[in-house]
Amino acid sequence: LAAAHGGRAFAVGGLVRDAWLGRDGTQHDFDVVVEGDAGRVARALADASGGRLVEHERFLTASVTLPGGRGVDLVTARSERYEEPGALPRVMPAPIAQDLRRRDFAANAMAVELASGTFGLLDPLGGAVDVAHRRLRVLHPLSFVEDPTRIFRAARYAARLGFALDAWSVRCRALALEQAPYAALSATRIVAELERTLAEATAGGALVSLARAGAFRLLTARHRTGRAMLAWLQALPATLAWARAHALPAPALEVLAVALTADQADDVATATLQGLGLRGAPLGRVRDARASTPGLPERLARARRPSEAARALREASPTALVWLHLSADAAARTQLERLVAAGSTERPALGGEAVLELGVTRGPDVAAVLGALRDARLDGEIRDRADEIDYVRSWLQNRTPDRREPAPRSAPEEG
Repeated sequence: LAAAHGGRAFAVGGLVRDAWLGRDGTQHDFDVVVEGDAGRVARALADASGGRLVEHERFLTASVTLPGGRGVDLVTARSERYEEPGALPRVMPAPIAQDLRRRDFAANAMAVELASGTFGLLDPLGGAVDVAHRRLRVLHPLSFVEDPTRIFRAARYAARLGFALDAWSVRCRALALEQAPYAALSATRIVAELERTLAEATAGGALVSLARAGAFRLLTARHRTGRAMLAWLQALPATLAWARAHALPAPALEVLAVALTADQADDVATATLQGLGLRGAPLGRVRDARASTPGLPERLARARRPSEAARALREASPTALVWLHLSADAAARTQLERLVAAGSTERPALGGEAVLELGVTRGPDVAAVLGALRDARLDGEIRDRADEIDYVRSWLQNRTPDRREPAPRSAPEEG
């Protein structure tokens, strides 16, 4: 298609790098650079395949989602100019050699020519050697200054691939972080990189690497990393997996935000949350988790009945509960896991429609009686559907959910 529209197409980026490593590249979208007009080629591809087309004319890029769901990202071969550190670049069409020079790391600056069928490798910057040595190397000393999000990508690639920044690139990163934060670097771009990192199986290692490097100074220059934070970041993926397994809808970014601010002074925490662009309800949940979670283990320990502990958990947000799991000591974490597991299994046999049929008035009374049934289940005071029906009848008779005095069940007749 590219040749038909006067251009040449090249496979580039992670797909080529991973092929050189012998890794499975099917998890990647197919990245293609076109010497020519990538937009025209993308439109032709979408027409020919029946795919869905999205164009970004400012950046000379287009994406086509093929009918099977695989994505193809097409980019006009281009050069970039950064008018301000941290800002998005101005782009101009350029030959493939210049396009490779604008990339983040030499390992990602390899291309394979597609049109001839010979699939020859273009590697003007020594990417193959870096891949062989499992090395990430920036292409010029101000690479991280021009685009500080490359710091996040470096940590992500290193953790995923088992690579490491070379010594020169480490010094380049330190130079960039000395100038942090960057006024032109938006919270949206930082959050996008963090969310990509959180989605990785190796997120813990990447986050710890970022923290040790001081990368979170990109949020506020006063941010500092301590031992507790390093432990939280390393354990974060396991805690998020536990939350998913128990259907706790805590956004990963919110839990990360608490981990990044829990041991910071209040003014530094406020600046960090601003750097993440949090506002409204998400900001409120993060602040609440920071403020309320420290007292939650004591409240759970004081609970005399399982239902009292469960009530304390219900009053906390999912973000606070997941943060408690991440930050608590082993005893508190074990208690939390047991309570959450019990809460997910000890549910009333009766549902809303069933209690309505028993005579409960539609409205707040339904939630009240179902909550009381759940608590009674947790405390072992009712065990089956028949017990629940007796309880609801008692509740209706007394018009109060006093589950400690349920109506006695009728004894069977003798004889």
